[in-house]
Amino acid sequence: MPKRRWLTAPTAPSTFSARFPQFPPLIAQIFFNRGITTLDEANRFVGASDALDGHAFGDDPFKMNGMTCAVERIRRAISDGEAIAVYGDFDADGVCSTALLTQALKTLGAKALPYIPHRINEGYGLNDDALKELKSKGVRVVVTVDCGIRSLAEVDNGTALGLDMIVTDHHSCGKELPRAVAVINPKQDGDGYPFQEFAGVGIAFKLAQALTTAQHVEPLAHAQELDLDALLDLVALGTVADLVPLVGENRVLVKRGLARLSKTERPGLVAMMQQAAGKNRSMNAGTIGFFLGPRLNAAGRIEHARTAYKLLTTHYPGEAEQLAAQLETTNRERQKLTDEMTQKAREMVAALPQDDFILIAGSPDFPEGIIGLIASKMQEDAYRPAIAMTHQLDKGKMRGSARSIPEFSIIAALDECADLLERHGGHAAAAGFTVKIENFDALHARLKNIAKRELGQLELTPTISIDAEASLSDMNWKLLEHLDQLAPYGYGNREPIFLSRNVLVKAARLVGTEHIALTVSDGIIVWDAIAFRQKDILPHLAPLPKQVDVVYNLASKVWQNEPRLQLEVKDLRISDL
Repeated sequence: MPKRRWLTAPTAPSTFSARFPQFPPLIAQIFFNRGITTLDEANRFVGASDALDGHAFGDDPFKMNGMTCAVERIRRAISDGEAIAVYGDFDADGVCSTALLTQALKTLGAKALPYIPHRINEGYGLNDDALKELKSKGVRVVVTVDCGIRSLAEVDNGTALGLDMIVTDHHSCGKELPRAVAVINPKQDGDGYPFQEFAGVGIAFKLAQALTTAQHVEPLAHAQELDLDALLDLVALGTVADLVPLVGENRVLVKRGLARLSKTERPGLVAMMQQAAGKNRSMNAGTIGFFLGPRLNAAGRIEHARTAYKLLTTHYPGEAEQLAAQLETTNRERQKLTDEMTQKAREMVAALPQDDFILIAGSPDFPEGIIGLIASKMQEDAYRPAIAMTHQLDKGKMRGSARSIPEFSIIAALDECADLLERHGGHAAAAGFTVKIENFDALHARLKNIAKRELGQLELTPTISIDAEASLSDMNWKLLEHLDQLAPYGYGNREPIFLSRNVLVKAARLVGTEHIALTVSDGIIVWDAIAFRQKDILPHLAPLPKQVDVVYNLASKVWQNEPRLQLEVKDLRISDL
């Protein structure tokens, strides 16, 4: 792990805390850091589930381009008894999107068929053979979720088959949009919706919301009442798992969705939560990110994502337990395979020139389902944009998955290489692509030049953004209650981090293979602390006791059935250095 730079936020003016009399000064400092300057803004932020300004489920979905056309065509299909296919993606967001929209359509009386492609055999996004298969099954309308925005040729081919294509997606748009009946993506130029950062499941939810709104105006003959609130567990699950910013409408929907998830009646989610997270674990964004999301993703990485889809949609507890156990086994296999292949990638990276600003490692041995995870590990190790690739020698192609750092937009870089690529898509931080083997050398050279151009003059050091310097004595249950009100935490709304100086480490020991358990004190109170995945710090603490500056967030744990406060250490430095 590269050495990290500590960046402490400027201290708020002395008069700032007076604006927030019911909040502790440290919480007021966090408001200052987040640009929250009035008590009204603060109250709306901490009460996010009520912060929709009178709108039950966010802004009017009909502000999105294409929504009116999409709703009109879908309602006509329902009225005429035409089959509608929901064409999703094989990751957690795509599976949640497919489950959500399929459930919504069936409730409204539609003949809805879910379709999720096989990662290896079919690849990401629309493909022609799948569209032909859907056509042969009598499908008349295809609605994509979490994919399709860059599938220009496939949308044209679907139209030529006689399918009415509706694209809903959240990924960045290319220079051209698909020629579909409707394209719903708030990132397209000229879109009127005020929020753009949805996950695919968020866009699917807005379509369901629009269909429900239209249903209230002009009821469909065989429709049942669609409970939008009952869909929010899937919205929370897919949104957090896809690492989109937990701000704006995402934050509101996820906060409400987490409450729904904690009492979900979906047998599959109940079974998975019991097996993966434990009965007593609190339901928050971290539970999704570390426990639930990886298991849903594992299905599409190792086998077929339909297992995850079945888990989300089954009505039978017995089947749910079997599917949850299957995902648990698959996830363990995924973890083992990722560790083995990441080590191989690290050996390849070690042989690269030290001045490379983008890291590219590939092997036919890399399973396509985990190249994104390998790229993530490479990026974390070196704090450089990284690409892991696998070879499809029988097809004469290579597939790559990229992960990047805030200083470098990987999708913008791939856009500059579009003439060398078969297809590509994604976000600034993560993307995927397919390239012919004969074009790879030219692609590699061009990406290296782009990375050097963009990053060559920068100091590439990962930064820990610290909200405030504080004493350990400032940490207490009351502060934690206020911090919990700022959740859900995740990308775009990070968990507040504090710095305490001259803290005495009285004890330190290895927990498992990667974690360090610490006992620390400021001379007044003794604290339990845990440093996850930071085993490398242990030798630097000898001999004990050792005085350190420590960066951490405040959390709680249950020990022998008793709740206890705990510091989760992000980094530390020996004080005298």
